[in-house]
Amino acid sequence: MAQEPRIGLVLSGGGMRGAYEVGVVEGIVEALGTPTHRPSPFRVFAGTSVGAINASYLAANTHRADMDIERLRHTWISLEIERHLRFDPLGFLSLRAGLRRAGDGSRDPEHFGRSLLDPRPLESMIGGSIEWETLHDNVDAGRTLALLVAALDVATGKTTIFSEVAPAADFRPSRDPRRRAEIGQIGDEHVLASAAIPLLFPARRIGASYYCDGGLRFNTPISPAIRAGSDRLVVITLSGTREEGVEPEVKLDEYPGLFFLAGKVMNALLLDQVVYDLAVLKRFNHLVAVLEQALPPQSFAEVERLLIDSRGAPYRRIETLVFSPSEDLGAIAQEHLERHLDSWRLSRIPRWLLGVARGSQADWAAYLLFDGGFAERLIELGRKDALARSQEIREFFGAACVLAP
Repeated sequence: MAQEPRIGLVLSGGGMRGAYEVGVVEGIVEALGTPTHRPSPFRVFAGTSVGAINASYLAANTHRADMDIERLRHTWISLEIERHLRFDPLGFLSLRAGLRRAGDGSRDPEHFGRSLLDPRPLESMIGGSIEWETLHDNVDAGRTLALLVAALDVATGKTTIFSEVAPAADFRPSRDPRRRAEIGQIGDEHVLASAAIPLLFPARRIGASYYCDGGLRFNTPISPAIRAGSDRLVVITLSGTREEGVEPEVKLDEYPGLFFLAGKVMNALLLDQVVYDLAVLKRFNHLVAVLEQALPPQSFAEVERLLIDSRGAPYRRIETLVFSPSEDLGAIAQEHLERHLDSWRLSRIPRWLLGVARGSQADWAAYLLFDGGFAERLIELGRKDALARSQEIREFFGAACVLAP
């Protein structure tokens, strides 16, 4: 009997845009029609920033085929912008003090923990929604082969892949000097570190090191998911309606403002790299196919041995199913601001920031619009995008994952 495919789920970072990922997973579950008493069709979960939050929740629910996606949806649509977008005056003042002393040789570690926004609502959301003990049980039982969370080591600039791996998993960490794997149980602190956008949320201390948003260097952790044993990957990106990585042409009548540029910088840091990574994966798939056809088995095995010696793992052909938003998430954010900003009871700084976004392209606001109504719109978009590809989903997952009619 052929082994069931080990399907991995890779989730990008992108702040509030991550609600779209929930909708796509919801649509996949609906397209497959799998009953709750079966285990999840996904075995490996990898995520960065908000993708790490979603991945951790789903990995903790692999004992259910639907991964209790409805509860995750409810968590997102329960966000209240007055509560979850709170300016932290003390953190801001401490941050300013730390910046003033940045050049005097001070190494006071507390300055790494200051931020413009109050992190406590996010901490409460993560702590209240992810059942860590159930996650550890699922990993120990092999229902979840691996949970992989990317964060950036502030001191070294290296990406750390926090990796909770099942005993039966064949995990081969990368030998890339820019990255390292840290194997052990994952908890709140790892996910909060991965989601700590610099200046907005505080870096987190884990052991002797401080970590912040992994999306700055590694926003869509495709390679770790492959090295954890995935032979098929569902990749959900948050980079909008681009094709082949080409940004739609936009003509500006005047020099762009600060917040327009901030949105483009955040897009470049957190979204664009996945296009390149998927193109590289496609080229390697083609290379492996050519080598398999051109070389006799003994020679191909020798190539694999050399690759294992040099990089720790051979190249394998990996099928992918990639989802990205069919609509511009920045435009949706701007429309949502136009409708609701005046009715929100926000403090002065958040209201000013969002007010600026309302009058221009709101790419950056789509990262910080912690509102349940906005989340629901993105979830519905993700669900719609997935259901539009229902047949493709069923073919990708195979008969073992589809509920017979």
